[in-house]
Formats: sequence, C-alpha cells, structure tokens
Amino acid sequence: MTKHDLVESLSKETGYSKKEVEAFLKVLTTTVTNKVKNGEKVAITGFGTFDLGKRASRRGRNPQTGDYITIPEMKMPRFRAGKNLKESVR
Repeated sequence: MTKHDLVESLSKETGYSKKEVEAFLKVLTTTVTNKVKNGEKVAITGFGTFDLGKRASRRGRNPQTGDYITIPEMKMPRFRAGKNLKESVR
C-alpha cells in the first residue's frame, strides 16, 4: 500500500476529503519524526512504539580497495509493533 492508497482508503472510511487526510498524515509523520529525532518515544496504544536506537560502531571493508574501515556508531529509528497489531496479523 502506498501513501496515495492509504490517503484514498482513509478518505473513504472517514468521509474527510483527500486533502484533509493528506494534511493530517503529513502532520502525523512530521510530528513522529521530530519527536523521535529529539530522542523521545512515541507510543500509539494498540499499534506500536517509535523510538531511537543505536547501532554500535563496527569494522567493515571498502569493496573497491579491500581495506578495513571503521563504520561509526549511528542512531537508527526503530518501530516495535504493539500487542493488537501483532495479534491481528497472526
């Protein structure tokens, strides 16, 4: 399902216009992104939790030269499915 399909589906189910649904979806994704970016956890009960995880630094190889390199530690967004979502897809 693409964003366009999601907007269309939500529009049909809620009765709101596609423009209104798309605006809401944009605000939702921007808000979640900003909160997670600032290290906050966003929990949507029954759906899941968005938070920030860390990937440790590790050793890798440059595929062109074969030299070993150190890949630095980085922050990664993480999503953990909630109980209701897990149970509904089983």
